[in-house]
Amino acid sequence: MAKAVQMYDQGTLFVGAVLPEVIRLTAVARLLGGTATLRKMPQSPLEAHEILLNGLPSRALLHLIEHLDFLRWDDSFARAIGMSHRTYQRHTAENTGQLSSEQSGRAWKLAEILVKATSVFGSQAEAEQWLERPAVGLDQRKPIDLLATPAGVELVEDFLARLEYGVYA
Repeated sequence: MAKAVQMYDQGTLFVGAVLPEVIRLTAVARLLGGTATLRKMPQSPLEAHEILLNGLPSRALLHLIEHLDFLRWDDSFARAIGMSHRTYQRHTAENTGQLSSEQSGRAWKLAEILVKATSVFGSQAEAEQWLERPAVGLDQRKPIDLLATPAGVELVEDFLARLEYGVYA
Protein backbone atom coordinates (compact mmCIF):
# COMPACT_ATOMS: atom_id res chain seq x y z
CA MET A 1 0.00 0.00 0.00
CA ALA A 2 1.40 3.40 -0.99
CA LYS A 3 1.88 5.99 1.71
CA ALA A 4 0.08 9.29 1.72
CA VAL A 5 2.51 11.75 0.24
CA GLN A 6 2.42 15.51 -0.05
CA MET A 7 4.36 17.04 -2.87
CA TYR A 8 4.39 20.30 -4.71
CA ASP A 9 4.29 20.42 -8.47
CA GLN A 10 4.51 23.87 -10.00
CA GLY A 11 2.60 25.33 -7.07
CA THR A 12 -0.10 22.64 -6.90
CA LEU A 13 -0.38 20.50 -3.77
CA PHE A 14 -1.11 16.82 -4.32
CA VAL A 15 -2.19 14.74 -1.33
CA GLY A 16 -2.97 11.06 -1.39
CA ALA A 17 -1.56 7.76 -2.50
CA VAL A 18 1.23 8.50 -4.93
CA LEU A 19 3.06 5.63 -6.55
CA PRO A 20 6.86 5.79 -6.68
CA GLU A 21 6.53 5.65 -10.48
CA VAL A 22 4.52 8.89 -10.52
CA ILE A 23 7.06 10.54 -8.23
CA ARG A 24 9.88 9.48 -10.59
CA LEU A 25 7.95 10.70 -13.65
CA THR A 26 7.26 14.01 -11.92
CA ALA A 27 10.93 14.47 -11.00
CA VAL A 28 12.00 13.77 -14.59
CA ALA A 29 9.34 16.09 -15.99
CA ARG A 30 10.41 18.86 -13.58
CA LEU A 31 13.98 18.68 -14.89
CA LEU A 32 12.50 19.27 -18.33
CA GLY A 33 10.51 22.29 -17.17
CA GLY A 34 7.36 20.68 -15.75
CA THR A 35 4.00 22.03 -16.79
CA ALA A 36 5.59 25.26 -18.03
CA THR A 37 7.13 23.37 -20.96
CA LEU A 38 5.23 20.08 -21.12
CA ARG A 39 1.76 21.54 -20.46
CA LYS A 40 0.82 18.30 -18.66
CA MET A 41 2.74 16.19 -16.18
CA PRO A 42 2.75 12.53 -17.20
CA GLN A 43 0.99 10.31 -14.69
CA SER A 44 2.11 7.02 -16.24
CA PRO A 45 4.88 5.69 -18.46
CA LEU A 46 2.34 5.48 -21.28
CA GLU A 47 1.60 9.20 -20.97
CA ALA A 48 5.34 9.91 -20.98
CA HIS A 49 5.65 7.76 -24.10
CA GLU A 50 2.96 9.80 -25.86
CA ILE A 51 4.65 13.08 -24.92
CA LEU A 52 7.99 11.82 -26.24
CA LEU A 53 6.47 10.36 -29.40
CA ASN A 54 5.04 13.77 -30.26
CA GLY A 55 8.37 15.43 -29.45
CA LEU A 56 9.29 17.56 -26.47
CA PRO A 57 9.21 21.31 -26.99
CA SER A 58 12.70 22.73 -27.48
CA ARG A 59 12.11 24.70 -24.28
CA ALA A 60 12.27 21.41 -22.34
CA LEU A 61 15.87 20.75 -23.40
CA LEU A 62 16.77 24.40 -22.85
CA HIS A 63 15.28 24.24 -19.35
CA LEU A 64 17.27 21.09 -18.56
CA ILE A 65 20.54 22.65 -19.69
CA GLU A 66 19.89 25.97 -17.93
CA HIS A 67 19.29 24.14 -14.63
CA LEU A 68 22.40 21.99 -14.65
CA ASP A 69 25.05 22.81 -12.07
CA PHE A 70 28.16 21.32 -13.70
CA LEU A 71 27.27 19.61 -16.96
CA ARG A 72 27.61 21.79 -20.03
CA TRP A 73 27.01 21.30 -23.72
CA ASP A 74 30.06 19.47 -25.06
CA ASP A 75 30.68 16.54 -27.42
CA SER A 76 29.66 13.94 -24.81
CA PHE A 77 26.45 15.80 -23.98
CA ALA A 78 25.68 16.25 -27.70
CA ARG A 79 26.08 12.50 -28.32
CA ALA A 80 23.94 11.68 -25.28
CA ILE A 81 21.12 13.89 -26.64
CA GLY A 82 21.72 12.97 -30.29
CA MET A 83 21.98 16.57 -31.44
CA SER A 84 24.84 18.59 -32.91
CA HIS A 85 25.93 21.82 -31.31
CA ARG A 86 24.66 23.75 -34.35
CA THR A 87 21.20 22.17 -34.07
CA TYR A 88 21.18 23.00 -30.36
CA GLN A 89 22.05 26.63 -31.18
CA ARG A 90 19.15 26.75 -33.66
CA HIS A 91 16.77 25.42 -31.01
CA THR A 92 18.13 27.98 -28.55
CA ALA A 93 17.63 30.85 -31.00
CA GLU A 94 14.11 29.78 -32.03
CA ASN A 95 12.90 28.51 -28.64
CA THR A 96 9.65 27.48 -30.30
CA GLY A 97 10.39 24.23 -32.13
CA GLN A 98 9.95 20.60 -31.24
CA LEU A 99 12.63 18.00 -30.68
CA SER A 100 12.39 14.82 -32.73
CA SER A 101 11.00 11.80 -30.93
CA GLU A 102 14.53 10.34 -30.78
CA GLN A 103 16.01 13.53 -29.31
CA SER A 104 13.05 13.74 -26.92
CA GLY A 105 13.63 10.17 -25.77
CA ARG A 106 17.32 10.83 -25.23
CA ALA A 107 16.69 14.06 -23.31
CA TRP A 108 14.11 12.21 -21.17
CA LYS A 109 16.56 9.35 -20.54
CA LEU A 110 19.31 11.78 -19.52
CA ALA A 111 16.86 13.44 -17.11
CA GLU A 112 15.84 9.99 -15.76
CA ILE A 113 19.45 9.03 -15.15
CA LEU A 114 20.11 12.39 -13.52
CA VAL A 115 17.12 11.85 -11.20
CA LYS A 116 18.36 8.37 -10.28
CA ALA A 117 21.95 9.54 -9.78
CA THR A 118 20.71 12.43 -7.63
CA SER A 119 18.88 9.90 -5.47
CA VAL A 120 22.00 7.74 -5.17
CA PHE A 121 24.51 10.56 -4.55
CA GLY A 122 22.30 12.92 -2.55
CA SER A 123 22.43 16.03 -4.72
CA GLN A 124 22.12 17.02 -8.34
CA ALA A 125 25.57 18.62 -8.26
CA GLU A 126 27.15 15.34 -7.09
CA ALA A 127 25.16 13.40 -9.69
CA GLU A 128 26.36 15.67 -12.49
CA GLN A 129 29.96 15.41 -11.33
CA TRP A 130 29.62 11.61 -11.24
CA LEU A 131 28.41 11.62 -14.86
CA GLU A 132 31.62 13.44 -15.85
CA ARG A 133 34.11 11.23 -13.93
CA PRO A 134 35.56 7.90 -15.07
CA ALA A 135 33.89 5.12 -13.09
CA VAL A 136 35.68 1.97 -11.95
CA GLY A 137 32.55 -0.14 -12.47
CA LEU A 138 32.29 1.13 -16.05
CA ASP A 139 35.84 0.20 -17.04
CA GLN A 140 37.05 3.76 -16.32
CA ARG A 141 34.58 5.27 -18.79
CA LYS A 142 32.63 8.41 -18.02
CA PRO A 143 28.91 7.62 -17.64
CA ILE A 144 27.96 10.59 -19.86
CA ASP A 145 30.00 9.06 -22.71
CA LEU A 146 28.03 5.81 -22.49
CA LEU A 147 24.67 7.55 -22.90
CA ALA A 148 25.18 7.76 -26.67
CA THR A 149 23.84 4.22 -27.22
CA PRO A 150 21.05 2.08 -25.75
CA ALA A 151 23.62 -0.50 -24.63
CA GLY A 152 25.61 2.22 -22.85
CA VAL A 153 22.47 3.61 -21.21
CA GLU A 154 21.73 0.13 -19.87
CA LEU A 155 25.26 -0.14 -18.46
CA VAL A 156 24.90 3.20 -16.67
CA GLU A 157 21.45 2.31 -15.29
CA ASP A 158 22.71 -1.08 -14.08
CA PHE A 159 25.75 0.53 -12.48
CA LEU A 160 23.57 3.09 -10.68
CA ALA A 161 21.39 0.25 -9.38
CA ARG A 162 24.51 -1.53 -8.08
CA LEU A 163 25.71 1.68 -6.41
CA GLU A 164 22.32 2.10 -4.79
CA TYR A 165 22.67 -1.33 -3.21
CA GLY A 166 26.34 -0.94 -2.27
CA VAL A 167 27.93 -3.08 -5.02
CA TYR A 168 30.70 -0.86 -6.39
CA ALA A 169 32.53 -3.09 -8.86
